[in-house]
Amino acid sequence: MTETEPFWKTKALAEMDEAEWESLCDSCGQCCLYKLEDADTGEYALTDVACRFLDHDTCRCTDYKNRNRNVPDCVKVKPDNIADLRWMPATCAYRLLAEGKDLFWWHPLVSGDPNSVHESGASIRGKAINEDMVDDLEDHVVQQLNRDLQGGMPPLGAPPENAPEDPQEDPQSE
Repeated sequence: MTETEPFWKTKALAEMDEAEWESLCDSCGQCCLYKLEDADTGEYALTDVACRFLDHDTCRCTDYKNRNRNVPDCVKVKPDNIADLRWMPATCAYRLLAEGKDLFWWHPLVSGDPNSVHESGASIRGKAINEDMVDDLEDHVVQQLNRDLQGGMPPLGAPPENAPEDPQEDPQSE
């Protein structure tokens, strides 16, 4: 009996139906974090401040259907714009597939477990705060940097520290 390849390996992003497209979201929550762009270099940095509509346990939007009405600058990720969204995290399934790469072992479509993204450390669960807790984003970021980065904390957009180079290799299986 031959195994069929999963849809994300056989279809281009533009060929996926809505259910397939939406299932690519691993619920890491990183795209819901406020980002800062360096005006000189164009590089982006994620903050630890999340949209007020993000559920910090599930790392999903609490009003996904109305997200663009609630947050007018919330970007709807689509096959025709993913390549231009340079701020999407390097672990994002949409970005990975657009770049011709495979999904990480902890992606729920690969692992079969919706909690694997959180257990791997790839999600923002326990790492972010609601925007309503911050008066001034820039002041908050400066305070956070002064407090947290003294020990060399990796950026939230980076793969988890124990992530293998091969996205299919589970470091906990060794």
